[in-house]
Amino acid sequence: MKQVKVNFRGFPGWHIECSAMSIKYIGEQFDIHCGGIDHIPIHHTNEIAQSEAATGKHPWVKYWVHGEFLIMEKGKMSKSSGEFLTLQVLMDKGYNPVVFRYFCLLAHYKQQLSFSFEGLNAAKAAYEKLKSRVIELKDKGEKGSVEERKYLTLFMEAINDDLNTPKAIAVMWEMLKNEDVGNKLSLLLEYDKILGLGITYMKKEEFEVPEEINMILAHRKDARKKRDWKLCDELRDKIKSKGFLVLDSPEGQKVEKA
Repeated sequence: MKQVKVNFRGFPGWHIECSAMSIKYIGEQFDIHCGGIDHIPIHHTNEIAQSEAATGKHPWVKYWVHGEFLIMEKGKMSKSSGEFLTLQVLMDKGYNPVVFRYFCLLAHYKQQLSFSFEGLNAAKAAYEKLKSRVIELKDKGEKGSVEERKYLTLFMEAINDDLNTPKAIAVMWEMLKNEDVGNKLSLLLEYDKILGLGITYMKKEEFEVPEEINMILAHRKDARKKRDWKLCDELRDKIKSKGFLVLDSPEGQKVEKA
C-alpha cells in the first residue's frame, strides 16, 4: 500500500484542542466538565467522541455541568444585539466583582438568570449585610454548639442536590438568624469553601471621617442629650446623604461607610 504524506496548514479546531489539553493536564478521565448549554450539541459532543475514541477505555467525563444563559431583561445578552455587559463595566460602576458572584449564586445554574441593576443592587445589599455580620462575628468570637452540625449537613445536602446554590444561600441566612447556633463564623468559613465569597478576608474598611461629618455628629450628640429624636433622625439622614452611616451603641455614636 502506497503511503501518502499530507501537509496540513493552519491550526487544530477548538474541539481537539480541548480534548488534547484536558487529557494531558487532567488525565484520561476526570469527574466534572463545565460549560454553557450552547456547548452541548456540537463542542462537547465532539470532545466526547474524539476523547473516548482516543483512549478507548472508559467514559471520558463522569459529570457534565452545563450552565444556562445570563439574559438581559429584553432578551439574551449578545454582542451582536449591543446588549452586552462585562464585569469591567460593573466594576467601573462601583460594584465589587464578588457582588456579581453573589448575584449569580441566587439562581440555579440550570435556570436562566435575568440581569437587572435592581437585582444586582439587591444582591449588593445582601452581600454588605453578610459582610457586616461576618465582621461582627470576627470581633465577638464564638463557641461551638449542637446546632452547628445540623446546619453544615443542611448546607451540604443543598450543594449535593445538583449544586443548588439558592437553597444553600437560604440555609446560610437561616443559620445566621438562629440564636441557638454558637459557632457561626466557622460554619460560614466552611460554606465559603464552595461559595467563594471571600469571607476569610472580610474586615472593617479603614477610612477617615471628614470634619464636616464630625461637626454633624457633635450636633447630633447634643440633640441626643436633649432627647430631640426628630433632630437626631434628620441629622442621621443628612450624614447618610453624604455617604456615611451612624450606629448608636452603648459606647456612643459609631460611623461606617454607606
